[in-house]
Amino acid sequence: MIDLRSDTVTRPSQAMLAAMTRAETGDDVWGDDPTVLSLQARVAGEAGKEAGLFFPSGTQSNLAALMAHCGRGDEYIVGQAAHTYKYEGGGAAVLGSIQPQPLDNAEDGSIPLERVAAAIKPTDDHFARTRLFALENTIGGKVLPAAYVAEATQFAHGRGLATHLDGARVFNAAVASNQSLKAMAEGFDSMSICFSKGLGAPVGSVLVGSRALIEVAHRWRKVLGGGMRQSGVLAAACLHALDHNVARLADDHANAARLAEGLAQIDEVKVMSHATNMVFAQFPQADCAALEAWLKERGILTQMLYASRFVTHLDVSAADIDTFVAAVKAYFKR
Repeated sequence: MIDLRSDTVTRPSQAMLAAMTRAETGDDVWGDDPTVLSLQARVAGEAGKEAGLFFPSGTQSNLAALMAHCGRGDEYIVGQAAHTYKYEGGGAAVLGSIQPQPLDNAEDGSIPLERVAAAIKPTDDHFARTRLFALENTIGGKVLPAAYVAEATQFAHGRGLATHLDGARVFNAAVASNQSLKAMAEGFDSMSICFSKGLGAPVGSVLVGSRALIEVAHRWRKVLGGGMRQSGVLAAACLHALDHNVARLADDHANAARLAEGLAQIDEVKVMSHATNMVFAQFPQADCAALEAWLKERGILTQMLYASRFVTHLDVSAADIDTFVAAVKAYFKR
């Protein structure tokens, strides 16, 4: 199948599976799994942070970060379109007793700082205590402007706020902007990095930050059920991904551009945007269900909506993109 629903659908390669079978393991709850320790140290080093902590998922690593930064009755400022607010089950409020203060994202994914300034609560018992400013990079496939990130993190720190980056696809941002992971993490007190999206690992996320913050997050990981035992088997997949699947993200970006160009040639389709490995396009509402079924019959998995998202990844080739575009064209010509 050609699967364009998400970059989470990738399957581990034979080489990655082989690395997993060779992994040296211990008990990570006891802190003695050597492969996990190696992954945590490597990611923290590349991000320019003191320490790292391995999690089963990006949702859990983000939540543990929020809980490490904020206490019960505290607040974090976040974008309306951000995963930590919109797509992670309301975990900050449900499990962390942290109040989200969502603000509208600008077209480029940023949150205008005048909106942030207006949202920071005064010191008054009537209000939740604003403690954290959270951003996401990439967001909707878009790379946050570097100048904005620098200004935003400096602004937040100047107002006494900590900063967190949901970097689920931060390697896409790094490759697209030709920057290091350290450069992408600059200004953030913590950053969560997911390995089960563009990097192709079956599972896993690493939270990086100061040693003190990671110690607090370690306790919350246990409370949230994220303490794993011989998890070096999974960490080995992430290490393999770091060695083999970072630079090739440029291929995904090129395929997304190819996809956007192909869909733009179809009169019935309106390409709204494309950035890094994501393409957003509009289709006639009346055709969405039928088109999704048509594509599935031809070995192509999509989620067809009025505003549809298509995501390229390491299991999608340029030839697959051409096959998909041809199938869409055939549907509208039938």
